[in-house]
Amino acid sequence: MSAIHKISGGNVNCYIIFNGNNAILVDTGREKYKRRVLEACRRFNIRLIVLTHGHMDHCQNAVYLAEALHAPIAISKKDMNLIPDNMKQPLTARGFLGKIILRISAKSFESDTLSEFKPTIYLKEGYDLSEYGINAKVVELAGHTEGSIGVDVDGDKLIVGDALMNMFYPTVSMLYTNREQMLQSAKRIGELGKRKIYFGHGRPIENRIWIKAENLFSGSHLSGKV
Repeated sequence: MSAIHKISGGNVNCYIIFNGNNAILVDTGREKYKRRVLEACRRFNIRLIVLTHGHMDHCQNAVYLAEALHAPIAISKKDMNLIPDNMKQPLTARGFLGKIILRISAKSFESDTLSEFKPTIYLKEGYDLSEYGINAKVVELAGHTEGSIGVDVDGDKLIVGDALMNMFYPTVSMLYTNREQMLQSAKRIGELGKRKIYFGHGRPIENRIWIKAENLFSGSHLSGKV
């Protein structure tokens, strides 16, 4: 069985999935936290860097860490148009808090820099990470971005990137490029059953039903707070 170690970098989480002498880093955080992330990684044998999506708060340190750790980078090909320009997939905000987050994110996307990189691996649905010593598979969770993915570990832990958020309270993503896909992905996560959910933003919680199927395309689709 694998364990998950969280690295906090401001309001963004990176995760190390490890099992014995094997480890995978999921997301790399912002540049100002690159040394913190690197120091955490030094305690493990990082064999692969997986990016849940192409937004810079999740992959700004990808090049730095790949070089320092001698680890290949993996990401969905559908998000490569975001590298290095995060404005290539326009985002829509949901709710008042979402609009605040969108304003902050857009300012960051325009002012910060993201180094270009060529991944070694393009991630797709069902991609098996066992060759890196971790019992985990890739789950496509499009919506927040076109190529958003999650990592399903041991069938009881799921790293979701920004397909779900827990910045203020647990909810579906407050920002999305495609609303219908975002809702479908949230519905899929709920249907996976018992899992500990690890968010890109916020503390982990147990899985729940995030979307009621009968309300998928209505205005009352969310479980919990809106």
